[in-house]
Amino acid sequence: MDEEYDVIVLGTGLKECILSGIMSVNGKKVLHMDRNPYYGGESASITPLEDLFKRFKVAGNPPESMGRGRDWNVDLIPKFLMANGQLVKMLLYTEVTRYLDFKVVEGSFVYKAGKIHKVPSTETEALASDLMGMFEKRRFRKFLIFVVGFDEHDPKTNQGVEPRKTTMREVYKKFDLGQEVIDFTGHALALYRTDDYLDQPCLDTINRIKLYSESLARYSKSPYLYPLYGLGELPQGFARLSAIYGGTYMLNKPVDEIVYEKGRVVGVKSEGETARCKQLICDPSYVPNLVKKVGKVIRVICILSHPIKNTNDCNSCQIIIPQMQVNRKSDIYVCIVSYAHNVAAEGKYIAIVSTTVETNNPEKEVQPALELLDPIDKSFVSISDLYQPTDDGQTSQVFISSSYDATTHFETTCDDIKSIYKRMTGTDFDFENMKRKQNDVFGDDAQ
Repeated sequence: MDEEYDVIVLGTGLKECILSGIMSVNGKKVLHMDRNPYYGGESASITPLEDLFKRFKVAGNPPESMGRGRDWNVDLIPKFLMANGQLVKMLLYTEVTRYLDFKVVEGSFVYKAGKIHKVPSTETEALASDLMGMFEKRRFRKFLIFVVGFDEHDPKTNQGVEPRKTTMREVYKKFDLGQEVIDFTGHALALYRTDDYLDQPCLDTINRIKLYSESLARYSKSPYLYPLYGLGELPQGFARLSAIYGGTYMLNKPVDEIVYEKGRVVGVKSEGETARCKQLICDPSYVPNLVKKVGKVIRVICILSHPIKNTNDCNSCQIIIPQMQVNRKSDIYVCIVSYAHNVAAEGKYIAIVSTTVETNNPEKEVQPALELLDPIDKSFVSISDLYQPTDDGQTSQVFISSSYDATTHFETTCDDIKSIYKRMTGTDFDFENMKRKQNDVFGDDAQ
């Protein structure tokens, strides 16, 4: 270990593994360490089921009715991939897709007045939806046609809307959309967690709705994908990419000290040895003195023996409960996956409820979501602190990822990766740079 590296990465969460893969592809010499004996850090998938019981300090073994323990891979952090989103692009460009299999998530639903409704996101669905009355449907359809045809560089498509000046609130008013339509558009299509976006320029929201409809157009059931065997497969895929390009991996490796000289990182000490480096990437748990707490997320992992009511018996789906529906500031999310994804025993389902904590009684906050899941065989509650770095890394060359938020997609995760990449390299993140060189040895069948 007493060697010189360009980059040392601490922690094998998804963000750390993607960055280590990209740095390796870009020719950097990378050492990747994790104090845990498994990949994934906070974003791991836990297997067998016995390990999940131990992790949450549940006495005894899982009941026999839950099947074989090794048939389970339970995600600690629930997220889906947008089919046309940034993470899928990263997977395709780096060809990490060769290590993974995906299934389309079968449905996307939104909660209104105690009931679950399918999210309408195409003109046809808008007209058939039971979320709106007849006149509202027509107005919403006009709005969708406007969004899909919108091009910020072609004023003819803008209908008088100034993409960087007109607020989203004004755009909704222009199309005369009612509060409930605004609710599901902002939260179930544009996937905002709060209503702060309403008074921001509309371009970001329009692009988010376009991403949703383009992702949906690829597979028609929903805009989301999910990997077989769970999300823990994602960090491992990027770790494999890094290893093919010469990256060195060490699991179960304690980090005793991060070594600085004149305020700049120069290495990492572990078990009496020091590995030297020019730059360091890590998750917040390795540098508690360089991060600040910005909130909490509650996640409740629920094991079920049935699909969710009113979802057409989907074996996977997302349900969004917009904050206005339950008098909150932030949305509640429910992700459902099942035995169809090789993450649960035959006939079993895993539903994970998550939201940003707003009160001193987080479990009561998620009650509306848990009621949709009844009956629940077993639930596991985790409340995690959310951390953000207080240091941008420019002087210290220590680049720290933010904690995973309550959203159920990877767009904010990818934004953080791109931000760290820009601070480390001084250049904007370019998907083209991630392409494997054509004459590389792939470590499996060369292309």
